Amino acid sequence: MRRGQKNDRIEELIASLKRSANEHDAPIWRAVARRLERPRRNWAEVNLSRIDRVATEGETIVVPGKVLGSGSLSKKVTVASLSWSATAERRITDAGGTITGIEQIVERVPRGSGVRIIG
Repeated sequence: MRRGQKNDRIEELIASLKRSANEHDAPIWRAVARRLERPRRNWAEVNLSRIDRVATEGETIVVPGKVLGSGSLSKKVTVASLSWSATAERRITDAGGTITGIEQIVERVPRGSGVRIIG
């Protein structure tokens, strides 16, 4: 019986997050890894309206799951997630923000300072 993730990309991402957490003393990446170790049905699904409510201008947001396009976004934020809908991507870029994968944010901000988890 196989345990754990069936997706090799997710397994590699979790291992990379844990490694970065240990190397750079960044507990935020360990927290993201723990959330991704959960069953997929328990992963976060965050709407843009929630990001708009919680985030501040210029902030970096990590969603350990999927970003959905419901609602509007009026702030320029950087959003990192595993996946996102086409509507969410369009609305984030229209607001002047950027959307990227979690791997790229870990490389860009290895200590995790200024990064917030939503979801």
